[in-house]
This record gives sequence, C-alpha cells and structure tokens, in this order.
Amino acid sequence: MPHATGLISIIALGMVSAFVGGMLAQKLRLPPLVGYLVAGIAIGPFTPGFVGDPELASQLAELGVILLMFGVGLHFSIADLMAVRTIALPGAIVQIAVATIMGAGLAWAFGWSAGAGLVFGLALSVASTVVLLRALEGRGLLDSDKGRIAVGWLIVEDLAMVLALVLLPALAPSLGGEAAGGDAHHGAAAQSLWLSLGLTLAKVSVFVAIMLVGGRRVVPYLMGLAARTGSRELFTLAVLASAVGIAYASSELFGVSFALGAFFAGMVLSESDLSHQAAADSLPLQDAFAVLFFVSVGMLFDPGIVLREPLAILGVVGVIVLGKSLGAIAIVLAFGHPVGTALTIAASLAQIGEFSFILASLGISLKLLPESGRDLILGGALLSITLNPLFFALADRVSLYLGERPEWRRRLERRAAAPLSMSTSGEGMRDHAVIVGYGRVGSAIGKALHDWNLPFVVVERDRRRVEDLRAQGVPAVFGDASAPGILEAADIGSARLVVLATPDSHQGRRLLAKARAANPGIDSVVRTHSEAERRRLEEDGVGLVLMAERELALGMMTYALRSLGVREGEVRLFVDSSRSENQIVAAPPAGQSVPELRQRRDEPKA
Repeated sequence: MPHATGLISIIALGMVSAFVGGMLAQKLRLPPLVGYLVAGIAIGPFTPGFVGDPELASQLAELGVILLMFGVGLHFSIADLMAVRTIALPGAIVQIAVATIMGAGLAWAFGWSAGAGLVFGLALSVASTVVLLRALEGRGLLDSDKGRIAVGWLIVEDLAMVLALVLLPALAPSLGGEAAGGDAHHGAAAQSLWLSLGLTLAKVSVFVAIMLVGGRRVVPYLMGLAARTGSRELFTLAVLASAVGIAYASSELFGVSFALGAFFAGMVLSESDLSHQAAADSLPLQDAFAVLFFVSVGMLFDPGIVLREPLAILGVVGVIVLGKSLGAIAIVLAFGHPVGTALTIAASLAQIGEFSFILASLGISLKLLPESGRDLILGGALLSITLNPLFFALADRVSLYLGERPEWRRRLERRAAAPLSMSTSGEGMRDHAVIVGYGRVGSAIGKALHDWNLPFVVVERDRRRVEDLRAQGVPAVFGDASAPGILEAADIGSARLVVLATPDSHQGRRLLAKARAANPGIDSVVRTHSEAERRRLEEDGVGLVLMAERELALGMMTYALRSLGVREGEVRLFVDSSRSENQIVAAPPAGQSVPELRQRRDEPKA
C-alpha cells in the first residue's frame, strides 16, 4: 500500500524518536516533553536526515488534543465550570487583551502592519491545552481549586480563539490583508464582519444548548447501550466515537474547535456512572497522540531563527512567560484569590501551543502575518513549553518564600481582601477539629464528625462552599490556611486535631508548622500524594499520613486476606504493621511467620 507509507512512517518515526528523546531527557532530569520536542526537530524539514510530513503529523496530533480534552471533560462537571465562571471569564478576557497588546507592540517594533500585530498578539495570548493539562495532572492539581480555575480559564480562551478564527478573514481587508478594495468594498467588509460575529455567536450558543440539553441524555444513553452488550470492544469504540464524532461534528456544523467539542462531549458524559470506565479506556490513546502533538511542534520549528533573530526570540519569550504571568497574577489577586492560586495560574498560562499555530497559519494565508512571524511563534512555543516545568517549581518556591514572610503576603493580597467575613459562627470552641480543605475528602470527614456530634471548623478557599457551609450552620473560615490569621480564626490554639485534606501536599509541612507554633500539643492527620513527602511528614511526628494509592492497596489487602480465610484480628494486626512500614509488604505481626499464619488459618474455626 504505497499511499499509506507517509502515514505509517510518520507514526513509526514519531513514536520511536519521541521514545529516544524522552528517555534521554529523563536521564538528564528534564521533563520528557522536552525530549519529544527535540525529537520533532530531529525529524523535521530544517535538520538533515529523514524528513517527516509536518502537516500529517499535526493532524495526528489533533487527535491527541481531542482525546485529551474529552478526558478533561469527563472529570470536569458543569457545576465545576459554573463555579469558576466569576474568575475564569473576566480573567481570561483581560489576560487575552493584555497579551495581545504586548504582542502587537512587539510587532510594531519589528515594523509589521496592524493586521500582523493583531494576529501575532492573539497567538501569544492563548495557552496550550496539552501542556497545561499535563502540568496539572503531573502535580496532582487537576481536581484542586487552582486546577479548576486554570481549566475554566483555558476553556474561555478557546472560545475566544474560535471567534478570532471566524472574524479574521472578515477583518483581513481592513487590516491590510488580501482582497483590499475601495470604500464600497470596505462597507461590505464591515457588514460581513458583524454578520460573521452574529452567526458565530449563534452557532456556539446552539452547540452549547444542544450539548447541555440533548447531549446530557443522548450520550450517556448510547454509552449505556454499548455497555449492556457486554463487549469491551464495543464500549471502547463508543467512547472514541463519542469523542471524535462530536468534536468533528461541532467543528463542521457549528464552527467550534475540535478541542472544545470534545470537552463538552466528555462533560455531558461525566454525569453518567460510566465515566470512569470511559476515561480508563481512552487514556492510552490520549497519551500516544499527545506525544505526537509535541513531535509535530518540533517538526515545524526552524532552529536557525534562534541564531538569526535572538533578540526577537527573547522578546517573544518575555511576553509569553513574563508578561502573561505578571498579568495573570494581578488579575487573580484583584479577584480576591490567594497568592498561591495566582502563582499557579500564572505558571499554567506561561506557554503557548496549538491555537497559536492555527492562528499563525491563518494569518499567513490571509497575507496578514509574515512567515518570519510563524517562526517566532514556534520558537516562543518551543522555549516556553520547555521552561514551563521550571516556572511551576519557581511558583512553589515563591509561594513558600512568601508564606514565611506574612507582611509581604499581606501587602500583595491587600487589594484582594474579600468582603466575606473570615470569622466563623463558632468562636471560642475548644477540643475541636480543624479541617483544611472541604472537597470530596474533607467533606466526608466533616459528615462523620457531624454524625457523631463532634465539634469542627472548616478552613476553605472556595467562597461559595464557605457560604453554603455557613448557611447549614457549619463553622467555616474563608481563606488560604497558609495566609496569616486564617488558622487563628479557626481557633487553632484550642483545637485538639488538625486535618489537612487539601490536595496541595507540598504545603503540608508549612501548615503543620504554623499549627504547632500556635498549639504544640495538637494532633494531626495529613493527606499526601508523594511517598517521599509521606516519609518526611512521618519523621516530623505527624499522627497519621495517608497516601491514596497506599490506602487503596491496604483496603484491598484487608479484603483479600479475609476472603482467603485469615482471621479478623490477624488481618488487623498485619495491615497495621504494613501501614507502619515504609513499604506495603511488611513482616507478619507478633513475630510470627507467614507459614505459621497459614497453618492457623487452615485450623477449624471455633
């Protein structure tokens, strides 16, 4: 099949070179995605040796974006999206405007036209879906408040870029692009502009309405039909058909991006009890095609631009990683969120990706953007994606640094002081529990304490959640637990127990230090996602440190031992011993060997 050679070769060479590049990056203690980008450069048209087809690679990479956004939609409910609309919607719009102005300023310095400046600024304003989600997943932040705000912000950016892609062809004549004419033509262009804008808004509104009203019923129903057949192949096919089919239909019928269509497909399915299996079935393909996305970016990059125009590249990278970051920090703080959230959002948005490349290609086809503009955009994307993990690490360090300097932090958050009172409805409590974070984990603990009529105070950064808790009569403190005065407002000095249920495990030790400084005898239980962090916390004398994967293994171990005939008391001793060890596999309790336990298991029970 000679006509399939190009497809097979780009998949084979892309996967093999990405694997080699990823392994080398791992050896050098760099993120694997840096290796994927370098692999793309190696098989691209600007380096000697094998030359892959960049257009074909980018189409394959689009599948990765579709599947990735479908997976995000499966974990991002409509309620989550609505909960962050007050920060994500205005924040994204302001940030796009600021970044576009900075990019247009660079274009003006390069001597480009106004149209080139608009396209160039828009391309620098929108972050990469793939990079953002990979970064949040890798740090366990996707389900946190910070992660929800970042993803909601990205969805608004995608919607804005959909409008830009529709409007740019209509704007091209008045911006100096192709098909410029006389006054009559300009009048017709203005009329066409408003018509295109109205039509685009109508199409997007119809698409969203169809997905939220009809899709919430039809998609889960069809998935249920496939699941009832008992065929795993049919169910997996239904998952992929839903993701790719809805993404394609949304693009063809409504002019919505593939990524946004796939996101809504996943979001309407998230309310079904089949969502977890759907996510598991689509994960391998998500990973494979996401790798091809990074390879395709590398293939489009001409490394010579770094030597030909180093100052221009530095300017572009400065707008992406510094201009956008500082703008995002100012916006998030202005909307009343803590410094830690502002730094995480800034790091999340300090890169550009797939929409930037689409805008650059459209700008060139409309004769608005010079070809050197595309090279600068690709160079900025490559460098910002490579630097992005370092910015996340820097955000963590700055957050810790400010946490140790409360007066600096207070000045930064002075403008963000929320009108919601920080105090609880239970001042003067004693021997109570302080629950930091009231998501799925914290709320389960709070319900148990409430059922046993035990006193507790909640510390939560989600304003709506605090308002709901107070309406229910639950004492709740609004704010970041690491900020000055927040734990004190929860009467930490007279508490008996502090429960750190927040997924931000890197803040655990700092919060414990603050709690112990106010109350040296306080007991503690901490949630973490890292084995190394668990060991450090246990060395610090924390009462109980729980890691989700470890507790899952212990729970399954308990059931397996009981099912195979081990007595209840012996199971309890064995599991407690395993929990106290550094590893799950632990020695049998009470100095007995496993054969002795087996022998006792087989004895007749009284």
